[in-house]
Amino acid sequence: MIPYGRQHVSENDIEAVVEILRSDFLTQGPTVPRFEQAVASYCRAPHAVAVNSATSALHIACLALGVSPGDRVWTSPNTFVASANCARYCGAQIDFIDIDPVTYNLCPQQLADRLEQAERQGTLPKVVIPVHFAGQPCDMAAIHALARKYEFKIIEDASHAIGARYRDTITGDCTYSDITVFSFHPVKVITTGEGGMATTRSAQLARQMQLLRSHGITRDVAELEKQTEGPWYYEQQMLGFNYRMTDLQAALGVSQLHNLDAWILRRHVLADQYDAAFADLDVIRPVRVPESRSSLHLYCIQVANRRAAFDGLRSSGVGVNVHYIPVHMQPDFQRLGFQAGQFPATEKYYSCALSLPMFSSLTDDEQDHVVEAVSKVVSS
Repeated sequence: MIPYGRQHVSENDIEAVVEILRSDFLTQGPTVPRFEQAVASYCRAPHAVAVNSATSALHIACLALGVSPGDRVWTSPNTFVASANCARYCGAQIDFIDIDPVTYNLCPQQLADRLEQAERQGTLPKVVIPVHFAGQPCDMAAIHALARKYEFKIIEDASHAIGARYRDTITGDCTYSDITVFSFHPVKVITTGEGGMATTRSAQLARQMQLLRSHGITRDVAELEKQTEGPWYYEQQMLGFNYRMTDLQAALGVSQLHNLDAWILRRHVLADQYDAAFADLDVIRPVRVPESRSSLHLYCIQVANRRAAFDGLRSSGVGVNVHYIPVHMQPDFQRLGFQAGQFPATEKYYSCALSLPMFSSLTDDEQDHVVEAVSKVVSS
C-alpha cells in the first residue's frame, strides 16, 4: 500500500538520535534550544518554543494571548479538530468561518462579513486561527488588515506549512500574526516523531509559552517572586502543563530541517506531474496560488463519486485518505449546536475530497501507479 504520507528518515537522522541516546541528556538538555534556534533562524522569527505536539502549541498560544472563559475564537471548519479544541481547552466559545472554494482556506470575505455582523452584536472574537490547509498559506495580508480594524489576535495554524512562502515572507516569521504553530507529526514535511513549535516576534509571548509548556515553573532568579532559598529553588508562577519536547525528538528535528527545502522542491515536482497527468480527467486539481508557495503537505483532488473512488484506489494499493471531515459535523461539536449545512463550501469540498500520496520519497514509479489507478476509477 502506498500511503498518502510517510516520513523520510535517513542514516544521518538515526545517527543524530543515537548521539543523544549516548549523551547525558535525553530531555531538558541543550538540543531542544538548538532546534528552536534552527527553526527561528529558518523562519526569520526572533523566538521559537518547542513542545510535544502542535495541539499543545495551539493550546499554549491561546493561553499566552489571554484566551479564557467568555472569549470567542474563530477558525476554519476544514481542519483537524485540534484547531478548534485549543480554544475549548481555555473555556472559550468556538465558531467557524467557511472556506474559499478555490483555496480550501478560511475565506477573508466571509470573515469580513462575519466581523461586521459581530461588531454590531458585540460578539467579536478575541483570536482568529487561520489554517494553512495542505501547506498553502491563507491570504494573511487580508486577515491581518481585518485584525487591525477589529482588534483581534491571530494564531497561524501552519501545522501543514513549514517552509511555505507568502508574498515576500516565509511562514512563521509572524509578519501577519502574533504566533505561528507548526507540526512535526510523521506525515508532515519534516518530523520529530511527535512534536510542535510556536514562533513569535514577541519576547513576552515566547516567555509565557515557555512557562506554560513546563508546569508554569521558573528557576530564573530575575523572575522569582520570593527570595531564593538557594540554588535548588524554583517557583510555579502559573498553572502550566508538561508539554516539553525531548532532546531525542529535537535531534531528529535538527537533522530533518537540513532537508526541508529539498523535500518541498520534490513535492512541487510531484504536484506538477499530478497536475499534468490529471489535466484531461474529470477531477478537480488543487490550485496553487501565485502569490504563495505551498509546502504541499497534501495533494487533494475532488472527484464525483468519492466513496467508489476511495474503495477502488484502496483496492489498487493506493492509500488515499480524506482531509478533513468538517469539524462542525463531529458529534462533540454538534452537541454545542453546530449543524450540517452551516458551512456549505466546506461541506461541498469534503463530499468530493481525496488526498493522494504526497511525500518526498514517493518514487516516479509509485506515482505512475497512483495516476493509473486514479485514471481507472475516475473513468469507470
